[in-house]
Amino acid sequence: MEITSAAFWAALGSIIWVNILLSGDNAVVIALAARSLPPQQQKQAIFWGSAAAIVMRIVLTIIAAKMLAWPFLKIIGGLALLYIGVDLLREDDDGGDQGSGAADGGMLAAVRTILVADLVMSLDNVLAVAAAANGDVPLLVIGLAVSIPLIIFGSTLLLRVMERYPLIVTAGAALLGFLAGEMLLTDPAVVSRFGEQPHAVVNTAGAIGAALVVGIGLMLQRRRSAAKPDTE
Repeated sequence: MEITSAAFWAALGSIIWVNILLSGDNAVVIALAARSLPPQQQKQAIFWGSAAAIVMRIVLTIIAAKMLAWPFLKIIGGLALLYIGVDLLREDDDGGDQGSGAADGGMLAAVRTILVADLVMSLDNVLAVAAAANGDVPLLVIGLAVSIPLIIFGSTLLLRVMERYPLIVTAGAALLGFLAGEMLLTDPAVVSRFGEQPHAVVNTAGAIGAALVVGIGLMLQRRRSAAKPDTE
């Protein structure tokens, strides 16, 4: 497709728009993962996590149609997302009392969390982006690359809001649990055995996943808070 053609720019606009619409949950997990870092490292974690996630998404998009047909992949991804949601919520009461070495390790851990969560949550999203690109890989790369600043801006904005309203952290973790519950029921292995589930059933599974993440995460938070006076 010629870069000067109207079709190229129309397709590019579609890719950017689709990526903006589908990246809200990714911005949430990026902000969640970076919130416990020092301010300077928050910016670094958001930038590198977002950039690496976009590169990974480009690769994912190219092979997405085949990957989504693999049985048990979404089940594994859903379980991973449940763990990430609980872990992020459990760490919410960690203070900023880390040394520089611990902070460096924290940034690497945040980037790793961003990559794993983006990988899991992008399994469905990349199909829409691939459809917009219509098989044109250079167009796909340009479209997703242009989306990086938009995702970074969204994550930075969410991070500011989370610092002001801590309840949003719980809401973000619940979102991850909801997505995990949906993924578990839409895996090809589950569909082939039990058939495609009604939308209401899938939403119910998502609600159960959200409740599990919030319940377990808050329980672990309380246990850690209760144990702190004994260790100090």
